[in-house]
Amino acid sequence: MAKKSLIQREKKRQNLEQKYHLIRRSSKKKIRSKGSPLSLSEKTKMQEKLQSLPRNSAPTRLHRRCFLTGRPRANYRDFGLSGHILREKVYACLLPGATRSSW
Repeated sequence: MAKKSLIQREKKRQNLEQKYHLIRRSSKKKIRSKGSPLSLSEKTKMQEKLQSLPRNSAPTRLHRRCFLTGRPRANYRDFGLSGHILREKVYACLLPGATRSSW
């Protein structure tokens, strides 16, 4: 089980990312726009605005965690579970459509 503080920190990052998502997207779009050429000073102002946003609001700072244990590594996107929890669930026949490997 992951520490509660780390799980809460990750939730805080998710909330910040959702809060600043539109601002970040619009400012990046204005910087990259080819139709209306911005002067160099306008681009630097837009970049400063982008840099003034909180660091934890960047989507690259988000980390996928296991739904049950909060483990940050070896997660499967389809199930939202870490590897060893997924294996336990498959062996207990709790995941429909997932089969044990045998050869």
